[in-house]
Amino acid sequence: MKKLKLFIVIMIVGLSFNACQQDDDLEFVAVATNDLVFNTTFLENYLLNPTVGNNLAERFTWSNANFSVPTNVTYSLQAATESDFSDYIPGEPLYNLGSTSGNEIAVTINKMIALAEAAGLDNDPNTDDIPNVGQVFFRLMAVVGDNGLASYSPVQALNIELQEGEAEVQLPKLYIVGNFLEASGYGENWKAPNAVPIASSGEGNNEYEGYVFMNVESPEFKVLPTNESFEGDYGDDGTFSGTLIQEGESNILLTGAGYYFIKVNLTTLTYTAEITNWAITGSATPAGWPDNGVEDQDMTYNPTTGKWEITIALTAGADDAFKFRANNAWALNYGDAGADGTLDFNDGTNLTVDAAGTYLIEVDFSNPRMYTYTAALQ
Repeated sequence: MKKLKLFIVIMIVGLSFNACQQDDDLEFVAVATNDLVFNTTFLENYLLNPTVGNNLAERFTWSNANFSVPTNVTYSLQAATESDFSDYIPGEPLYNLGSTSGNEIAVTINKMIALAEAAGLDNDPNTDDIPNVGQVFFRLMAVVGDNGLASYSPVQALNIELQEGEAEVQLPKLYIVGNFLEASGYGENWKAPNAVPIASSGEGNNEYEGYVFMNVESPEFKVLPTNESFEGDYGDDGTFSGTLIQEGESNILLTGAGYYFIKVNLTTLTYTAEITNWAITGSATPAGWPDNGVEDQDMTYNPTTGKWEITIALTAGADDAFKFRANNAWALNYGDAGADGTLDFNDGTNLTVDAAGTYLIEVDFSNPRMYTYTAALQ
């Protein structure tokens, strides 16, 4: 009887060992997914205006793809001017709009306009034979692991219209690239095409400025002459006191996440970076002008739209007005000299509304030196 029990135990151990061996020999194979789709609510029509070319045109979003195996997945947003993607060129920046392991990629108006022009559209009202209305096409590619199985979403067509009129005034620009890009909604980190522009006031002016959202606790960046490569890039001289050099430079280091106002002077080779928190203040607001300790009406940065916003009750009396200012001080403030929705730095002209009521106010600093605002009655 003891021999029989011992024999049974040996058989059980042997079978268990064989089962473990079989489990170890199992090979997981990724299977192409058919659940890769955009979950963005797309507009019926995209009106593209080059004067706000750095603004968001659309944020493409999706859910995680299921390849039936636990694996890393890289998502790439691709574009074309033909619905069958016959004109798509791998590696060409025009058609490859970013890659991520996350679930969203933002596309600017400028990138959409470039696709529209590749599709044969233009915004010149005098060219009757060239339309300003058409379609461009997008798809999502998901790749398993490193150069593994690729799956594609259905092609998404977007209706686009180039706003007719004069082209945007192209100010000279520099570009801010760094470790903050992906966390801040600009695209993959340290990639020149994703760099954020800052601008000078015109040719011959070497003083550049712009606002950059850096949603990381320890931002690092460099300054690029173009958004095509790192050639000629500027960094800190190693003293971290605001001096730029081009050879042997270090990354510029900042402390704290925030919405930075960055200034670069290529004549003096210096830079500054200041966190800004924006607010509305004035006699048209419930609190009034910031005298005698009155607090500003703080705005909130919306990372999805890239704008500062506030919903607030405004009055419209003869003496009622408001302005935008940063950090509860007047060093950075904007008015609207032309009453055209374009903000003017440190301008003596206050802003007003035509009727009293509750307004959604949005301020857009994404287009350097061409900052805008809207006040929509709710």
